[in-house]
Amino acid sequence: MNRPNLPVISKTTAILLSFITMGLVGMADYHAGYEYSFAVFYLLSIILAFWFVNAWFAVSISILSVMISIIGNLVAGAHYSSDFVAVWLILVRLSFYLMIIWLMGQVKLMQEALESKVVERTSALTSEMEHRKKLEREILAISEKEQHRIGHELHDNLCQHLTGTALAGQVLVRKMSDQSLPESGDLQHIVKLIEEGITLARNTARGLFPVEFNAAGLMSALSDLARHQARPLEVECRFECKAPVLIKEAEVAGHLFRIAQEAVRNAIKHSHATTVVITFEENEEGILLEIRDNGRGLSKEEPNPHGMGLQIMKYRASMIDADFELKSDQGGTMVGCRIKSMERVTPPKTP
Repeated sequence: MNRPNLPVISKTTAILLSFITMGLVGMADYHAGYEYSFAVFYLLSIILAFWFVNAWFAVSISILSVMISIIGNLVAGAHYSSDFVAVWLILVRLSFYLMIIWLMGQVKLMQEALESKVVERTSALTSEMEHRKKLEREILAISEKEQHRIGHELHDNLCQHLTGTALAGQVLVRKMSDQSLPESGDLQHIVKLIEEGITLARNTARGLFPVEFNAAGLMSALSDLARHQARPLEVECRFECKAPVLIKEAEVAGHLFRIAQEAVRNAIKHSHATTVVITFEENEEGILLEIRDNGRGLSKEEPNPHGMGLQIMKYRASMIDADFELKSDQGGTMVGCRIKSMERVTPPKTP
C-alpha cells in the first residue's frame, strides 16, 4: 500500500537504502568522534526499514545502528567508567529506537484504518450516486412517457372531439344562414374559436410528443419548434441545418429536442430576445446542437440565473454523454450541446 508524501520504492531497494544510510551515518559518527551524538540520524535508516519493509527489519536495523554507534565510539577513543554504563547507553538508545518504531506502527495502523474508511465511504458514495442516477433516469423516463401519453390524448381525443364540435357548428351555421337568422354570425365566431382551440391543442400535443421515431425526426421537430414556439410572441425564430443530420436513437433525439425547447423558452421568456437561431449540424468533431439569441443574457444579479431549467438541460446532456456549454453576456446567450462521435450517440441503458 502506497503511503502519502513518501516516494514509492520496492522492498529490495528499501533494504539496500537502509543499509547504505546506516553505513553512511556510522562513518560520519566515527569521524565526528565520540563527543558528538549521531543517534537521531540513524532514524533515517530505521524509518526506511519500517515503512517500506516491516517492523522486524526496522528492529534489526535499530540493533545494528546501536552496535555501530557504540563500536565506533570505542574505536574513536571513548572510555566508560564501567561496563554497566556502556550497557545502559546501549539500552537507552535501543529503547529510544524501539519507541519510535512503536509510534510509527500506531501511525501506520491509524493510516490504514483511515484509508479503509475512505475506501468504504467512497464505495458507498459511488453506489449511492449510481442508485441516484438510476432513479433520475427512471423519473425522467416516466416523465417523458407521461408527456407522450398526454400528447396522444390531446391529439387523438381532444382534437378529434373539438373537430367534431366544429363540424357540427358549421352545419348549424349553414342551417341558420339558410334561414337568414342573425345569430349565424355569432355562431360562426364560436366555430372559429373552436378551430383556434384545435390549433392550440395540436401545438401543445406536438410540444409534448415532438420527435417522430425515425432518423430524420429530430430535424423535423426542431423545424416545427422554430415555426410554432415563437409565433404567438412575434419573435423571429429560425432553424438552420445545412445538411441532413440523422439521429437513429429516439431517446437521444428526445433529449436534444428538450434541450433546444428549454433554451428557446428561456430566450423568449427570460432574456426577452427578438431573434433566436437553432443550429443543427454534423462535422468532424461530431454532432452539434446550438441555440443562440440576442437577448440580455443571464444576469448574476438575478435571484437564480442558473435555475432548474439549466440544471435539467445539463442533466439531459449527461444522459446522452454529450458536452454541454453555456455562454452568456449582454449580447445574448448561447446554449450548445455536442456529441463528439457517432459511437457516443447511443445512451446508457437503464438497468
